[in-house]
Amino acid sequence: MRRVSIFGATGSIGQSAIDLIAREPDKYQVVALTGGRNIAQLARDARALRAEVAVTAFPEYLGDLQAALAGSGIEATAGEAALIEAADRPADWILSAIVGAAGLAPGLRALQQGTTLALANKESLVAAGPLLMAEARKYGATILPVDSEHSAIFQALVGEDIAKVERIIITASGGAFRDWPLEKLATASLKQAQTHPNWDMGQRITIDSASMFNKALEVIETNEYFDIRPDQIEVIVHPQSMVHALVGFVDGGLMAHVGPADMRHAIGYALHWPERGHVPVERLDLAKLGKLEFRAPDEVRWPALRLAREVIEAGGLTGATFNAAKEVALDAFIGGQIGFMHMAEVVEEVLNRTSSDNRLDNAVITLDMVRKTDHLARQTAKDIIRQRQA
Repeated sequence: MRRVSIFGATGSIGQSAIDLIAREPDKYQVVALTGGRNIAQLARDARALRAEVAVTAFPEYLGDLQAALAGSGIEATAGEAALIEAADRPADWILSAIVGAAGLAPGLRALQQGTTLALANKESLVAAGPLLMAEARKYGATILPVDSEHSAIFQALVGEDIAKVERIIITASGGAFRDWPLEKLATASLKQAQTHPNWDMGQRITIDSASMFNKALEVIETNEYFDIRPDQIEVIVHPQSMVHALVGFVDGGLMAHVGPADMRHAIGYALHWPERGHVPVERLDLAKLGKLEFRAPDEVRWPALRLAREVIEAGGLTGATFNAAKEVALDAFIGGQIGFMHMAEVVEEVLNRTSSDNRLDNAVITLDMVRKTDHLARQTAKDIIRQRQA
């Protein structure tokens, strides 16, 4: 039996992973499940999968978790230190699906086991890509991408020489406002931004899809994970969301990954890697699908894409600043403090104000440096937002 842990078990990615693991209970021994405030779901899954430990990130919910697990024999813990301790528990496969910068520290600790880290936490590579990849090399760990786009790229590159790659194209649904007149975006409401035309996701990722900030993060991830130049990375709007990525080679050929918009495919690929296992996703009927559409993204509509390339070019700790500023700007939009198009403006202003602080001057990135940069960027973003409201 393979020992597995899921960090971010109560989110959509974590729930999809649990669905796959629960279908083959004889193959997996669940070590740790972690979550946030959804204590009922966390406890329910921990009981169903007979986890060794369940962890909530919020200490104030520890009593609720202990009560929900009473009599089960499952250990209940809480807080950042508990997350790190859970990442230290030996496991063969660890899914990092905690949303935001909070997923970085447990992911780094998991790598120190020399294990397989299935990475669904975009922010880890964006904020600290060089640190994460260096830790994996140091401890002989494997990082497998779980984002559907990066899993698609990874699969298209199996057996290929990365030196023969000419370009990588990642697709974007375009989100809620892909067909809106540009002049209407300034008045886009929270309710409108959190309604995806293709599928039901969490609030934050749905808004990030509408603003294309999720794709901006993926552009930076592609650079960090596959180590190719920013000018080799392209984004294409693909409303059907069936082609997840394409890899173009020096001979002009394109290798595309096509599949249903179901995260269980990417998770299942990482779970069974290096083999392929059965995954219970829809099998595409191409004749019924009829056609696939592609269009170039408008960077006036989606300025986050331009900012992503600038972040890659700047290097250093700019990715950590970008991610932190984006999270604060998103919080402000959800809270009604700024408009939809103001999010990118806030992020760009933070990048401009902190550009000198983000330079490394050949220093090696550390977790402490990333945390300090994250804190500075968040404070700067909050200051900018307050100034805009004054």
